[in-house]
Amino acid sequence: MPPIHPKARTLSPTQTVLRHKTLRLIAACMFFLGMHNASLYPYQSLIAIERLGMSETVFAVLLVVASVSAVTASVLFGMLTDQHGHRRRIAIVTCLASTAGIALVLLRPSGLTFFLAQGILLPAAWSIFGQLSTLVRLASPTSGRAGDAVFGTIRSLLSLGFLATLIFWTFAFAAGADEMAVYYSGGIASVIMVLLVALGWPKDGQTTWDDPKSGVSLRAALRDIARPHILSRLLLIGTLSVPGALFFVLISLVFDASSVRSSGDVALYIGMMAGWEIPFMLIIPRLTAHVRRGTVLAAAAVLYALQLALMPVLSDTFFFWLLPIISGASGSVIVMLPIAYFQDLTPGRPGSASALLALQKLTVDVLTAVIFAAGFALAGFEGVALIGSALGLAGGLGLYLADRHNWLASQVAR
Repeated sequence: MPPIHPKARTLSPTQTVLRHKTLRLIAACMFFLGMHNASLYPYQSLIAIERLGMSETVFAVLLVVASVSAVTASVLFGMLTDQHGHRRRIAIVTCLASTAGIALVLLRPSGLTFFLAQGILLPAAWSIFGQLSTLVRLASPTSGRAGDAVFGTIRSLLSLGFLATLIFWTFAFAAGADEMAVYYSGGIASVIMVLLVALGWPKDGQTTWDDPKSGVSLRAALRDIARPHILSRLLLIGTLSVPGALFFVLISLVFDASSVRSSGDVALYIGMMAGWEIPFMLIIPRLTAHVRRGTVLAAAAVLYALQLALMPVLSDTFFFWLLPIISGASGSVIVMLPIAYFQDLTPGRPGSASALLALQKLTVDVLTAVIFAAGFALAGFEGVALIGSALGLAGGLGLYLADRHNWLASQVAR
């Protein structure tokens, strides 16, 4: 853990970020990562199924393949950076994978190129979030709850980039833009991230903070992750995160089936959600100073499950526009707290925490694909939403009970 600078305690999280060169770089990368994600993910199901002719079954297979690609890349990258320390080199490779995937779709748009890009290259590039989060942990002059506040400030820029991009596409779609054009803004963001990482990421072995190599082999690191205490939390956090993943799969399809909604409404809804995430991300560190992270995650799971269940029911009503407040509050917790939770589970090995984040995504994506395929066949959008909501509630309750059991056991031991 890096030492706490004497003046860091008197600085606000924003001041800490602005005065630290590496944290400024991470903040900029987070903004363009938000732009990248807002361009490529809200419309992937619509583009795949409606524009490129994929069946729901093939799209479900794509989700599984994408999950395997993401987790393989993230686990390997996370553990290799802990073992050898080549963080900058791996970050550049990760960003280049995104650029290559987007270029493939733009140059030869087809079901095959879409599958290669969204199923292999872009999921591998997703691991940059874990790498950036690890760098925050290493470079930040603060730790503990103060470190959470710094990370929350930086993470909110991802939501800001997401929001700004969706506002742009709201107006662009209203003016008649084609959905495939989202790959242009995604490509611009990807190229900028390549340049930021190549020019600004601290060179390996030349950092001003301690970044010791673990020397732990890949086999030993995987065996450590498989311990019941860690694996159970991984599965529970993955399960409670399912409603969030299903939301992004369903939103464009639900709006496409609605008689009163349009593609522009997709961007507006997700933009409103991202907008509400920003203030909640700044509040979360104050909340976690008094409440266990697991409890906050469980409460967020309840709210997100409620939002997912109500989305297809209220899609044609005015009340639908109240749901982004719920999803913004709960989504900010679910995207922000798992990395800190996993870092606490694996102290001294931030790359392993990134690997856990990837394994969580694998859990989420596999469950999402199964629920989408089964629920859609049985009861359409409503069935998918209800099954996903029930699973999210179960995961949240399980995490709350598991953490409460550990807390009670520690009190008894005292």
